[in-house]
Amino acid sequence: MRVKDYQLGMIGLGVMGRNMVLNMGDHGYSVAGYDKNEEMVNQLNLEAGTRHIAGVNDLKNFIHLLDTPRTIILMVPAGKVVDAIIHELLDYLDPGDLIVDGGNSHFSDTERREKELNEHGIHYLGVGISGGEEGARHGPSIMPGGSHRAYKQVEPVFNAVAAHVEGEPCVTYLGPKGAGHYVKMVHNGIEYGLMQLIAESYDLLKRGLRLEETEIQQVFSGWNQLELNSYLIEITGNIFSEYKQTAEKPLVELILDEAEQNGTGAWTSQSALDLLTPVPGITAAVEMRNLSVLKSQREKANKILGDPIGEFAGDKTHFVDTLRMALYAGMILTFAQGFALLHSASEELEYHFDLAGIARIWRGGCIIRAAILNEIGIAFDHQPDLVNIMVDPIFSRDLVRLRESLEMVVCSAAQLSIPVPGFMASLAYFDGYRSGWLPANLIQAQRDYFGAHRYERIDKEGTFHHEWALE
Repeated sequence: MRVKDYQLGMIGLGVMGRNMVLNMGDHGYSVAGYDKNEEMVNQLNLEAGTRHIAGVNDLKNFIHLLDTPRTIILMVPAGKVVDAIIHELLDYLDPGDLIVDGGNSHFSDTERREKELNEHGIHYLGVGISGGEEGARHGPSIMPGGSHRAYKQVEPVFNAVAAHVEGEPCVTYLGPKGAGHYVKMVHNGIEYGLMQLIAESYDLLKRGLRLEETEIQQVFSGWNQLELNSYLIEITGNIFSEYKQTAEKPLVELILDEAEQNGTGAWTSQSALDLLTPVPGITAAVEMRNLSVLKSQREKANKILGDPIGEFAGDKTHFVDTLRMALYAGMILTFAQGFALLHSASEELEYHFDLAGIARIWRGGCIIRAAILNEIGIAFDHQPDLVNIMVDPIFSRDLVRLRESLEMVVCSAAQLSIPVPGFMASLAYFDGYRSGWLPANLIQAQRDYFGAHRYERIDKEGTFHHEWALE
């Protein structure tokens, strides 16, 4: 190891950080890695082979290995850890150096950190990275935001290590400030929504139709060959094929039914509330994860309230096909919610998103990659200011056609006492959005009655208050 001999630095050599370093090394970049955990440092050095990679557990030594101006990528848990590392780095960095936060930081934290570091002359990028372990190693989807000048410093690296679809890298500059982490947050919100719909489909197949695990595996694998083709559907089929730890049941049947979360789904719902943009399916997914962790309460409630899962009396083959079409409708509507939120944030937060570009970089590497993103990208190419893909000519036609399947699945689930809030929220979102009239006039009357909040009228301009009848 020679001083100032490494083009890039990586702080955090866990699964994502280590695999990103190896990915960069594969593409000819020299990378120094730092972690306080000596075992992780040793693992990186062991896997480095002949690549120009060095792992160290001394921060000062790490800094001295980097060529200037330095580019340091953080792959560490979001929150206080990021702030602590930045504070520690300030003793070593010089004006013109660049810090890249590749974790799941909240976009507001990213904007705060960028402002603080700019006062020291240090550049800062908030970069969303999706793809898990496999993506980090062989090509993730990369979502950078912040200073465009700073982005140009790492653009060749990102173009090289990102996933590629039809010859295009799954990375593009997204906008100023916290734009990159905002897009990653919405990506994760969409991920929550899709996973909930898939889980509800599994529940209907398992407890509703009472299919065997091998039959469920065949259903999901078959769906992945059709319009539902996506990474999440693909791995769901694979999950039901995993028997390594038991000869009797797939491993998934031995996993406790409590779903964890890292907060990004809730952040999506919170931001949507702030921007007055409905994302009911995503919010339902967050709430069901919250409900899932109330395991002891659910078990007690089951004894008191019962669990009368009904007997499905219809044609199972026909219902599986109906469920496939309902799931596709739910997939469209989940992406519709995510892109509608991006559209709102583009204007309100001044990120100036290229929504077609976002659809394109999500086609490969990331967790929500799906064939439908090709059509979403085309829709935004034709109408860059499209406020919601539900009114795109192709998607609107599909949703009108698929609504009956969505309704049938919701009704069947209610009759079977199987909770499907994701499907229900999707149906309500579609019907609510296409409704030219909603009963919000009554809500306005109620607000004016008890709080004199005033209301608008359809027959004249202005705002009004009425002296309602006394109680």
